[in-house]
Amino acid sequence: MSTATDPFARRVEDRDAAPQYVLPLVVRIEREAPPARTDALETAARAVLLLLTDERSADEGEWAAAVRDWQDGRIRKVVRRARGAEWRRAEALPGITARGELAEVRVYPPVPLDAWPKDLARLQVSGTELDDPAPPGSPRPGEPVVWLNPAVRMTAGKAMAQAGHAAQLGWWSLPPRSAEAWRAAGFPLAVRTAAARDWPGLAAAGLPTVRDAGFTEIAPGSVTAIAQLER
Repeated sequence: MSTATDPFARRVEDRDAAPQYVLPLVVRIEREAPPARTDALETAARAVLLLLTDERSADEGEWAAAVRDWQDGRIRKVVRRARGAEWRRAEALPGITARGELAEVRVYPPVPLDAWPKDLARLQVSGTELDDPAPPGSPRPGEPVVWLNPAVRMTAGKAMAQAGHAAQLGWWSLPPRSAEAWRAAGFPLAVRTAAARDWPGLAAAGLPTVRDAGFTEIAPGSVTAIAQLER
């Protein structure tokens, strides 16, 4: 169908013509004690959910307009890193800090793509390579899971953004009772790289799926993550 007659295509054009917003996330990476990769990914996903459900993001809250404008666009997320004084300055800005075992990730209300707060704009995107000291265990029975595509290589920062995106799509997909129960429990979840043999079944299951826009690292349209929240 041509773009001229496709209502969805027109909506995409309208979306992309509107001012673009981005959701900033900052991960704390100290030289002496960096977090494990999986811990950082899971903490980033929870951070996104905490911001979405914060009272400041709802109705007429102080972040509501920015969140609405961001969600009307491409719901971009960018992860930067900080340590020491950089982290202290970043933590002083309005936002929410999610904490994992060792990971700390701070999420901020969305900002215009070209108008980041100074103390965040100066932080580096590169250098977010993290490792797991040991392979993460299997998710607990019934635990919500974000599955990463085993065929797509991503830095930890990129994977954090994708995990957050999948968690957001999964949250939107839940019926109200399930969503409230997950929120009340503190958004427990696991982020794992799927086994190659399992990925085709996950991709065909109709689950919330992230297709990357291709702005950084990977090809446009790549499926990066799938949210399996109810098992």
